[in-house]
Amino acid sequence: MATIRAEISIAVPPERVWHAVHEDLEETRRWAGYIRRATLLDGDVPGPNRRIRYELDLPGDIQLVLLPQTWDKPKRCAGKFDGGPVEGTWSYTYRPEGEGTHLVYDMDYRMGGFLRFAGGLLQGRYEDGIRQGMVRLKDYLESPTRP
Repeated sequence: MATIRAEISIAVPPERVWHAVHEDLEETRRWAGYIRRATLLDGDVPGPNRRIRYELDLPGDIQLVLLPQTWDKPKRCAGKFDGGPVEGTWSYTYRPEGEGTHLVYDMDYRMGGFLRFAGGLLQGRYEDGIRQGMVRLKDYLESPTRP
């Protein structure tokens, strides 16, 4: 299994960071440049055991389905990949830091299917996308012109 860990401090409260990451699916592509679209597959609002499909902007029309299993708002959201070319687990941990938030993303994963063969090519792009997404999330949430 490969591991990704990314950390960032964001100058907004954990509740706002949580909302942007887990609930405001329409705006996800504004800060997660590697995501073309996020679609809730179960229920009316995101939550525990409600799958979300992410269409990635990577070669091969890659789609990931994430299943949140832990939904401890606004402290921790964790789950597993539910089908698709990536297997493993992921988590976001939110810790208050003064007026802001320290956000940690952890992922243990294995590329499956055809990605197993192209893994070396796509794995680096995917990991870079995660880290760049954290920086873009910070910029998005801290922007004075954010709607």
